[in-house]
Amino acid sequence: MTHGDVTGQLLGRFLAGLRDLAPVAVWAHGSLGGGDYREGRSDLDLIAVLDGPITLRTVWRVARLHARLGREPLAGQLHCTYLTPATAHDAERKHLTWAHEQLFRRTVTLVTRRELHTFGVVLHGERPEALLLPVSDIELDAFVVRDQKEYRRLVVDKAHLWTQDVWVDLGLLTFARATATLRDGRLISKREALDLLPTLGAPVEVVEDIRRRRYGKRAEEVPGRAELTREYLAPAIDALVRAYS
Repeated sequence: MTHGDVTGQLLGRFLAGLRDLAPVAVWAHGSLGGGDYREGRSDLDLIAVLDGPITLRTVWRVARLHARLGREPLAGQLHCTYLTPATAHDAERKHLTWAHEQLFRRTVTLVTRRELHTFGVVLHGERPEALLLPVSDIELDAFVVRDQKEYRRLVVDKAHLWTQDVWVDLGLLTFARATATLRDGRLISKREALDLLPTLGAPVEVVEDIRRRRYGKRAEEVPGRAELTREYLAPAIDALVRAYS
């Protein structure tokens, strides 16, 4: 795991503040675990496993911890989902999560679980394989196809979203990563996804726009970026789903 000083300081303060909640384990996944972390641009994707049930008092203490970190640089990019040993195995369960500066509940997806088993970074305590069931290739492939068909493809039809960087970036990167998982049986980084996209027929000017913004180069306006992305993704997702359903 490679990160800058500001990231390291934030993680240190987070782990120190978490001690009162008796964590069994804290893991990093996503870009931080996969070796493609960009300080100030990438999110800090974390999982904390707490020793004991998550009560209303636990929720209050988690909210207070993140509120105290709120003045720290990069704190808005620190996302953490909270599990317990008794609930960690349930891939359908929605767990307490802090992300985008608010509390809500979401699942720990099968992709995230495979990431944790493959390249998760242990920041504290037990390793992922001690607390999480392994994800089979069949389970992972079925999840990836379902995500592309039942969520990503439907979002393509919501034209108003695609004027925002986040939807263009995630739409294309997630598609490339889904293709690599289904075709080659592996998880790839966002950098690898950007390299793969042109070979899949994605609009090169949009891919280079994402690359420039992600890796700190001067951004350039791409005329019709939203339309180019949607026109590519709609048939590409349909073809991927047909091939692997």
